[in-house]
Amino acid sequence: MLVTIDAKDIYFKELNQQIRDVLKTGVEEIILNNVNGQRYIGDGITGTQSIIINGTPGNDMAAYMDGLRLIINGNGQDAIGNTMNDGTIVIYGNAGDTLGYAMRGGEIFVQGNVGYRVGIHMKGYKEKNPVIVVGGKAGDFFAEYMAGGIQVVLGLDLLPGESIVGDYCGTGMHGGVIYLRGTVEDYQLGKEVKVLPVDQQDLEFIDRYVHNFAQHFGKDYEAIMSKEFIKLVPFNTRPYGNLYAKY
Repeated sequence: MLVTIDAKDIYFKELNQQIRDVLKTGVEEIILNNVNGQRYIGDGITGTQSIIINGTPGNDMAAYMDGLRLIINGNGQDAIGNTMNDGTIVIYGNAGDTLGYAMRGGEIFVQGNVGYRVGIHMKGYKEKNPVIVVGGKAGDFFAEYMAGGIQVVLGLDLLPGESIVGDYCGTGMHGGVIYLRGTVEDYQLGKEVKVLPVDQQDLEFIDRYVHNFAQHFGKDYEAIMSKEFIKLVPFNTRPYGNLYAKY
C-alpha cells in the first residue's frame, strides 16, 4: 500500500506528524511531494518502510532513525543521518555539512558532493558498522574524530585541479577506515592519519559498496572500479590519551 502526501506549504511539525500517523497504519511506502526545507523527516522512527522525498528536505533528516529507507530525489541540507542507528538513505543530488554526524549504523549514499565535517564522530555500535558513500567530493574536516565505520569517496566528475577531499581530512581520527578513489596530498590530512594501499579485504568492501552505489544511481561499475583506491587509517586508537589524568 502506498500513500502520497503533498508537503507544499505544510509546517514541518504538521508534516512529520502526518508521516508518523500514516506509518502507524502499516503503509509500506510514502511519497512526499513538494518538500521544501521541512526539517526532521524520519527522525527517531523505527521500521522497514520507505519514504520517497521529491524536493529538498531540511536539516536533521533521519536523526536517530532506526531502519527506514529514505530516497531523496533532490539535494539534502545539513546534519542528515545525525546519530542514525540503522536504515538506508539514498540522495540523488548533493548533501550539506555534517552528514552522518555520530552515525552508529545504516548506510548513506550520495550521488554528488557533500559539505564540511561529513562523518565526524562516526562510530560503530555493537554489531553495526555505519557506511557513507559519496559519489563526488567532500569538503574540509572530512571524517574528523572518526571512531568507526567505513567512508568511501569516489571523486566522480571532478573538474581539473579539484581535490577529492578538502583540508584537515581525518583530523583526530581514531577508528574506522576511509577509502578514496584517487590521491590526496599530505598537507590535506590530519596528523593522526596515515595512507596505505588497499589489500584484498579492502577491495571486497569497496567492491560491495561501489556495486550498490552503481545500482542506486545507474553508474558504470566497471568504470568506477578501473581507478585505484587508497586507504586512510588512524595511527592509533587513542591519539589524545596522554591528555587525560591517569588513575
